[in-house]
Amino acid sequence: MKTTTLICRVLLGSLYLIFGLDYFLHFIPYQPLHTGKAGAFIAGLKGTGYFYPMQKVIQIVGGLSLMFNRYAPFSAVVLFPISLNVLLFHTFLVPSGWLMGVTLVVPNLLLGYAYRKYYSGMFTMKAVGE
Repeated sequence: MKTTTLICRVLLGSLYLIFGLDYFLHFIPYQPLHTGKAGAFIAGLKGTGYFYPMQKVIQIVGGLSLMFNRYAPFSAVVLFPISLNVLLFHTFLVPSGWLMGVTLVVPNLLLGYAYRKYYSGMFTMKAVGE
């Protein structure tokens, strides 16, 4: 399981670091322009002015965290909603890209399983002291 965790951590961290940095540095040459509902969705997120930059900073910091194994369980939890959204976006709006969603969600789920002992406090039925 240690090897699987290492592979998932480095793979997920690398993907998030590369795609997060690309938003700011534009080094990936081919970026498809989405139309229809997918285009409207992306235009809405970019139109807010803050969402995409914030998301990309989270991806960069989370990717570095996973790659260097610093706060990796926390970063896996923070990045999971982004991974899930990529999967759903590519499943429902741009089905041709479904593999990217799977490539993010599967390692993220495996990391969640590997780090499950660190999450036990998050699944408390009732908080004490309230």
